[in-house]
Amino acid sequence: MHHAIQNGNVAVVTGGASGIGLAAARHLASKGLSVCIADLPGEALEKARDVLLADGVPASKVVAIAADVGDADQLRALEVRVTAEFGAVNVLMNNAGMQPGSSIFDMEDNWRRIIDVNMWGIIRGSQIFSPGMIASGKPGLIINTGSKQGITTPPGDPAYNVSKAGVKVFTEALQHELRNMPDCQVEARLFIPGFVFTPLTAHGRTEKPDGAWTPEQTVAFLFESVDRGDFYILCPDNEVDRATDEKRIIWAAGDIAENRPPLSRWHPDFGDAFKAWLKQ
Repeated sequence: MHHAIQNGNVAVVTGGASGIGLAAARHLASKGLSVCIADLPGEALEKARDVLLADGVPASKVVAIAADVGDADQLRALEVRVTAEFGAVNVLMNNAGMQPGSSIFDMEDNWRRIIDVNMWGIIRGSQIFSPGMIASGKPGLIINTGSKQGITTPPGDPAYNVSKAGVKVFTEALQHELRNMPDCQVEARLFIPGFVFTPLTAHGRTEKPDGAWTPEQTVAFLFESVDRGDFYILCPDNEVDRATDEKRIIWAAGDIAENRPPLSRWHPDFGDAFKAWLKQ
């Protein structure tokens, strides 16, 4: 188990009211950490706290705080309150995200909001919480939730892809910075879920598709990977195994190295070549 995940330590999980965030909050609480669940205000946030209490978590070790991660001032207020109530944060999971859909010319007028939440929420969250985590002198862990769409950038939802590509690049730079700080015991990880059945991906469905993992399966894989020391936590699911993910990622990088058209995997001149290469 990572040294930051210890009984008596403190965790903050944004987007913690449902899905992966709630599963992560429950996992961390089960290890004895005091947990702050941060999410938008509403019934879901209060119910999430009740879920942890029903798990047997003492009321003194769980707090639900309304915070919009797209607003830097609210993130600063979150850090101040958590530190005042629980002490220095040891585990920060920047998980809050949204995926309402987008088009390249922003017909929906939502690009700014998507990027504010999905990218700036993670960047600002890391920037606001990490100084205190570093100054504590204790082992710390920052987990930033990215996406495979931020790596292979498939067509169809460009704003989401841009936001998650930014998370990947930022988290790589963050880990490089942290590991080169003298005496710093804080580390970063890039969490890359597969197909997970959550409110974000349900799209009106009430039953989990066969191809999806549950949030609990995904979180179990996340923390097993953290224990192994993985930085890139690339999650499979019931439809796509790791070998397929690796080939998709390598092909995407090959667009640049081999000077192919962008998104050649979906280009009529290269689609068959990709399918044949995937089968090799």
